Amino acid sequence: MIVLNFTVLPEEDGNQVKQILRARGVSVRITNQLKRVEGGMRLNNGAVARTIDPVRAGDVLTLRLPDDTEILEPMLFELEILYEDEHLLVVNKPPTMAMHPTRNLQGNSLANAVSGYMQGQGRPVVFRPVGRLDKGTSGVVVCALHAFAASKLNGKVQKTYVALVHGRYEGVGTFTNAIYRPKANCTLRACREEHAPLLPGDEMAVTHWEATSHNKEATSHNNSISCLKIWLETGRTHQIRAHFAHHGTPLLGDDYYGAPAREEPGHFLHCGQARLVHPVTNELLCVEAEMPAHMTSMVQTMNIN
Repeated sequence: MIVLNFTVLPEEDGNQVKQILRARGVSVRITNQLKRVEGGMRLNNGAVARTIDPVRAGDVLTLRLPDDTEILEPMLFELEILYEDEHLLVVNKPPTMAMHPTRNLQGNSLANAVSGYMQGQGRPVVFRPVGRLDKGTSGVVVCALHAFAASKLNGKVQKTYVALVHGRYEGVGTFTNAIYRPKANCTLRACREEHAPLLPGDEMAVTHWEATSHNKEATSHNNSISCLKIWLETGRTHQIRAHFAHHGTPLLGDDYYGAPAREEPGHFLHCGQARLVHPVTNELLCVEAEMPAHMTSMVQTMNIN
């Protein structure tokens, strides 16, 4: 059971418990769940607290979050742990691993691996990734270990990616093409032209990029490979992959979006950094993950520096 303590600030004197919870980022869903837990909310480690009860400055409101019960099948897998405490688990996802089990892939996903790791720590938890990475994309995945952490972090993790793409890129730029699904039963995404009017089902998408290097031996745009740093304002499905494919420069190895197939795993996209404010301590965290071997090798082989 996770225990959270919130101290009432002087400016909150006289407020109701529900106002304190709202100010600390406790969602209505979690609040309703706590009402059904014996001793879920207590004031100063004493009487059970109701959401309508007033509090005084200096009071301590204690929440006891119940343990998770619906746990995925565990998988034994040696995860690369980047950060861990009782609230968060941050790992470096391999490019060959899917985030979740699917109809055709059961028991061999990051969700199963995290389930196995946490059960080995004596604490079974629900898999709560804050954002997701496609199969084929490697890098930092932030996993919230309880519902409060997941709620606080939703949409607030800033990620920086590294990508190798076909074509010559220099300087900095931004893609703002809207993204849509051309076929309802397919995960493939397509892009509208810049400034085209939005149609039903379209999603605005903003991708920023900065060229950091390219292969020096390339003689033209067509045989160039560029290394880019990428960060997003929106988190659409396949956003980076669709945007660069639309501009005629798909990610290396991304044959789903028109690039020549390669022997290496994945599509040369790596989430190298995640920045976030810790949901409980409010500490600023910056977690980094090294590129997988096939990307590092390509950078060295193509003399991209």
